[in-house]
Amino acid sequence: MRPGYDESPLNPVPAVVWMIALPMIACEAVFGLAQMGFIGGGGQGAGLAMRQIAVERTAYIPEFVLRLWQMRTFLFDQSWRIVTYPFVHLSLTHALFVIVFTLALGNLIAHQFRAWAVAALFFGSAIGGALVYTLAAGLLPQFRFQALIGGYPAVYGFVGAFTFLLWTRLGQENANRLRAFVLIGMLLAFQLVFAILFQDGSLTWIAEIAGFCCGFLLSFVLIPGGVGRVMRQIRQR
Repeated sequence: MRPGYDESPLNPVPAVVWMIALPMIACEAVFGLAQMGFIGGGGQGAGLAMRQIAVERTAYIPEFVLRLWQMRTFLFDQSWRIVTYPFVHLSLTHALFVIVFTLALGNLIAHQFRAWAVAALFFGSAIGGALVYTLAAGLLPQFRFQALIGGYPAVYGFVGAFTFLLWTRLGQENANRLRAFVLIGMLLAFQLVFAILFQDGSLTWIAEIAGFCCGFLLSFVLIPGGVGRVMRQIRQR
């Protein structure tokens, strides 16, 4: 075989990205098998029931966190919700979108970030998005803030990291850096149209935008050499 012709036409997805996506895939596989009656023993409704139970046990509920804050109480057995909510989704379609974005964007940024930094971007964006969402719920008590479930805030963090890479490259080329924000602009426009067409009153977009900002800002220190660069800039000031 001629040299180069035995190479895969697709870039292999790094292991850290698969480690993030596999829990999502595993959840959907379990729900699907339960829906087909292979596990759960509850007939066709077993999958829906199992998904509902998983959502109730993993969703991040901002009102609950605010109530604990007011009572100056911390429940360790509930604290894991802030890192589990990205892995369970409301439907197969919901999960597929998140999984595809996770694999595609994760593959792109993993070539520039170390493996631990990719994981830090995912979880940092999920946690940051949830905390900002909770802050918004506390500042706007007149609105109803739904529980956070699904990986969109974390995926938007990957979008933020990808935007950072584009922003950096455009700066090196002395090009217009605002072009780096085209992707997030398109996603926000799509989200706005979707909300108008389906009259979706959800405020979870706050967590998603916060996740994007966290991913973008975290990239300054998570990119190789980023900490040293930031420290030099601080010293210069």
